[in-house]
Amino acid sequence: MIPIQLTFHGAAGTVTGSCYRLDIGDRHVLVDCGMFQGDKTIKQLNYQPWPFDPRRIAAVLVTHAHIDHSGLLPKLVKAGYAGPIYATPGTADLLQFMLPDSGSIQEMEVERLNRRNQRRGGGIVQPIYTEQDAQDCLRLLAARDFGSWFDVAQGLRARFWNAGHILGAASIELEVEAGGTRPLRLLFSGDIGPEHKALQQEAMAPSDLDIVVMESTYGGRPRPKLDDRQRRAVLAEEVTAALTAGGNLVIPAFAVERTQELLADLTRLIADGTIKRVPIFVDSPLATRITSVFSKYLHQENGIKAGAARPFDGGNLRFTRTVQESMQIEQVTGGAIIIAASGMCEAGRIRHHLKNNLWRSNATILLIGYQAPGTLGALLEKGERVVRIQGDEVAVRAHIRKLEIYSGHADHEELLDWLTNRLPIHGSLMLTHGEPDAIGALHASIALWRERAPQVIVPKLDETYSLAKAQPRLMKAKPQSRRLDRYAETEAISGHDWHNDYARLMLQVQHQLRTAKSDLDRRRLLKKMQRILGRGAGTD
Repeated sequence: MIPIQLTFHGAAGTVTGSCYRLDIGDRHVLVDCGMFQGDKTIKQLNYQPWPFDPRRIAAVLVTHAHIDHSGLLPKLVKAGYAGPIYATPGTADLLQFMLPDSGSIQEMEVERLNRRNQRRGGGIVQPIYTEQDAQDCLRLLAARDFGSWFDVAQGLRARFWNAGHILGAASIELEVEAGGTRPLRLLFSGDIGPEHKALQQEAMAPSDLDIVVMESTYGGRPRPKLDDRQRRAVLAEEVTAALTAGGNLVIPAFAVERTQELLADLTRLIADGTIKRVPIFVDSPLATRITSVFSKYLHQENGIKAGAARPFDGGNLRFTRTVQESMQIEQVTGGAIIIAASGMCEAGRIRHHLKNNLWRSNATILLIGYQAPGTLGALLEKGERVVRIQGDEVAVRAHIRKLEIYSGHADHEELLDWLTNRLPIHGSLMLTHGEPDAIGALHASIALWRERAPQVIVPKLDETYSLAKAQPRLMKAKPQSRRLDRYAETEAISGHDWHNDYARLMLQVQHQLRTAKSDLDRRRLLKKMQRILGRGAGTD
C-alpha cells in the first residue's frame, strides 16, 4: 500500500489561508493556496517560508478565486513551483484579474509602509509578491469543466462540482489509487453556497465517500431563508433608511460576486421604482473588470443565473477606474450609494471612503459579508466608537448596519443539509475553514445523528494525518514544522492579538490626554506611564 497523508497548512481553526497538501507516496498535490487574512499575527504567516518545498509539488487544484483560497499562488510560483494550476473556466477567468490586483495592492501597501518605516528609522519590507509575479503565475492555469474527470498525477484523478458559492466555485472530488482493492475517495467542499443566492445555482457534490474535508464558516449561525423577492425587499428597506438619513450609504463589498449581486438587486429595485434613482458608485477597478467576467457567463451552463436580462446596466451606475475619479467621490456628502472593496475593510479604496464618512452622523455603513476577527470590518461590527485608519484616529458616528442576506456561505442548517446528502462517509469528516465556536456548534449537531454520524476530526494548523484505510491518524509533528507557537496560535484563532491591544491602548491614551483638564494632569499621566514602562523593562 502506498502511504497517503494529508496536511493542513491553512484554514485550520481559522477561516482564511486555505491550503491542504495531499501526499501520495512521493507525489505531492495542493488543494488551494490561499492568503491568510485577519489580525497581524495570522497575516504574518503569508511572509514566512513555505513549510514544504514548492518545487516538489506536482499540481495545484483551486476551489475558487477568492484570495483566501488562491492569493498565495504567485508566491508559490515565485518559489519554484512550475506545475499546472487546475481550476474551472470561471475561476481561471477571475484569477486573470484578481491575482495581479492582489500583487499591485501589496506593492502599494508595502511602499506606503516603507515610507513610514523610513521616517521612523525602521527597515525596508518586501512585498510577498508583485504584480509581475502574479502575471507569471497565470501562465500555469489549466481550466477544466465541471463534471468531467481529469488526471492530476499518477494514480490521482479529480472532478469539479458546482459549490454554489461564487462564479466558478467548486467542490473537488479526488480518487486515489494506492494499491488497495478500490480507490480512496476524498471530497474537499471548498466554500459551500447557500440556498436562494442572487446569482448562483445551489451546490452539488457526490456521496458515498471515504474522507470529506468540509468548511464550517457559519456553523452555529442560522439565517432567515429569503427568496429573491424577499431579499430585495430587505435591501430596499436598508437603502431607503440610509438615504432618508441624508448621508451616503457606504457598502464595503468583495469585488467578486458580492458587488455583482448588489448591482443586480439595486438596478432591479430602481427599475421597479422601489428605491430612489440615486448615483451608485462602484469604486473598484477590480470589481469593474470582474463584472465584465460575470456578464460573459450570464445564463451559460454552469454559469450564473440572473433575474434580469441586463443586471449590470443602468444610467445611474458609475464605474470608477482612476484614482482621480475615486477622489472626486469624496466631494459627495450625501444621497449616493458607494460600493468599494475590500469587503472586510482591510485594503483598497473602501478605507478612504470610511475615513470620509464614518465620522458623519447621517452616513450609513452597511456590512454585507463575513468579517474576519481582527479586521477593521469586525471592529465596526462589534461597535467600536473610535478606529484607526491609515494611522489616523477616526470617530465612528455613522450608523453601522449588517445584512446576512448576501452571504456567500451556507448557514448552519444548510451546512448540515449539504453534509446529509454526502452520506455515507466511510472514514472521517474533517472540519476546517471555521472559527472554534463555529466548528464546535457544527460538531455538536452532527453528534446528534448518532449511528449516522461520521467520525469528526478538527485539524490544527500544520498537522499531518495518515489516511491509511480511510481512518485518519495524527502523525507526530516535527518541532520545526509548526509556524506558530501555541500562544500565538491561540491569539490568531481568537482574532485578537497584541496588535489589537496596542491599537486600543494608543486610542485610550490619546483620549485621556485630549480630555484631561489641564497640562499638569497630562504630564502626570505621562510620567505615570513612564514609571510603569520603566518597571516593565527592569529599570526601576
